[in-house]
Amino acid sequence: MKCKLTGVCEVLAKSMESMRDIPLLLMRLVLAYGFYGPAKMKWSNMHAIGEWFESMGYPFPYVNAYIAGTVEALGVALLILGLGTRLISIPLIFVMLIAIFTVHLANGFEAGSNGYEIPLYYMIMLFTLLVYGAGKWSIDYFIHKSRD
Repeated sequence: MKCKLTGVCEVLAKSMESMRDIPLLLMRLVLAYGFYGPAKMKWSNMHAIGEWFESMGYPFPYVNAYIAGTVEALGVALLILGLGTRLISIPLIFVMLIAIFTVHLANGFEAGSNGYEIPLYYMIMLFTLLVYGAGKWSIDYFIHKSRD
């Protein structure tokens, strides 16, 4: 006799299959929103960000401030559109690694203590997008589909 629970799980899995791209879209939008504030802050006063980077001992602090601000701003646009999602995920992961090791690690894990919790979550979501791509609701999907 077949277990009724197994049948329920199979039905649930089949019904969820049609929604498998929703988490990818939501991750892109949440990440874009999360990077928007830091990108806006950097571009609104790049000199202050360069000074802050310098105070933390970053090499080439002003260059790195512009690089970080550009990657974040570009990330916002590309993640919203789902364009070049895998490609932009790589420098955004790198920005998060730098943020963790230079700012957040000393504060522990918890976000409430300015710890590395949020940057870690962002890295996990970015890694998911790197592995799975942007999903069906993206320009990447339509570009790929048009090539087939």
